[in-house]
Amino acid sequence: MKYVIDENLPIPAYLQLYNQLRKDIVDGAYAFGSKLPSKRTLATETGVSTVTVEHACDLLRDEGYIEPRERSGYFVAFCSDDGFVTLPPSSFDVFSHKPPVPENADEFPFSVLARAMRKVIGMMGEGILVRSPNSGCVELRKAIQMYLAHSRGIEADVEQIVIGSGSEYLYSLIIELLGRNRVYAIEYPSYNKIEQVYSLSGAKIQKLPLSKNGIESSALQSCSADALHISPYRSYPSGVTASASKRHEYLKWAEKEDRYIIEDDFESEFSVSRKPEETLFCHSARDNVIYMNTFSKTVSSSLRVGYMVLPKHLSEEFEERLGFYSCTVPTYIQFVLAELIANGDFERHINRVRRKKRRQLTQSKDL
Repeated sequence: MKYVIDENLPIPAYLQLYNQLRKDIVDGAYAFGSKLPSKRTLATETGVSTVTVEHACDLLRDEGYIEPRERSGYFVAFCSDDGFVTLPPSSFDVFSHKPPVPENADEFPFSVLARAMRKVIGMMGEGILVRSPNSGCVELRKAIQMYLAHSRGIEADVEQIVIGSGSEYLYSLIIELLGRNRVYAIEYPSYNKIEQVYSLSGAKIQKLPLSKNGIESSALQSCSADALHISPYRSYPSGVTASASKRHEYLKWAEKEDRYIIEDDFESEFSVSRKPEETLFCHSARDNVIYMNTFSKTVSSSLRVGYMVLPKHLSEEFEERLGFYSCTVPTYIQFVLAELIANGDFERHINRVRRKKRRQLTQSKDL
């Protein structure tokens, strides 16, 4: 196979290689179980470093297209026939039907989740049917406050924390809070729903291309935006993590009057670093960073629970203007998450997955 990296394209080299390799795998150029060319071979052919090749392979591995085998290289794990079995029509019985069990070893242990659910029902009884306060149950907001303070270095009052049903809902609240008349800059490429929500809300957006360590400096400095939406850790789908220098560049950009940063911190808990990833929220001197995260990756995407931490000076404005919005997360689910955080199960799971990822990283480097 001949792979070519075009230096004139705005797309980073590792993404170009990723796209070409992925296309060949999906098109069947590499059969299921076959071995990919070595990292050294791909680096020589494309004229890039083995680190760049490894970055492309990491994306393919994370998405399930390839798998590493110790001291052997990368092998194709994608099979075009997967997921296309036609089932005969039948009546659906909600009580007998059992959905497939997740096979992802990083999934939160079901037994632990079930235990917390039983405990909450036993303790709260009919209290789980009580309507949640509009910004979310105090129990969950306090648990998040405690967790963020000792694990992420984020000091915030409970009143600054808002609970909502997933990222998309929180994006829309942020637009309502900051205003549609602003220009919102987003990473390019980025999670497609970010652009979709901003566009649907009537807000103007500017796409800022990513380099290997974050948004290109020239694009950031020349943009006319006054709100910057970023995912500093492993921006999806590029996998780019902003360097320490780049994070400080973002904060410097936001020093101008009436500028805001929306820090979308999805999945950062599973960083392989020995210490938690630094947040822009706790380094901001101007109190102009909105921090947001979800439990989609750390517990389950089916729960549809996210949260954001507002700057202090915006929390009162949020309450005055948007406090009438009802919380979109059931009280019961909020109590369950509060229990998981309070009893330590949440962090034990995170630490277990992080240790596993560090072992996998060490093994893949030995290939």
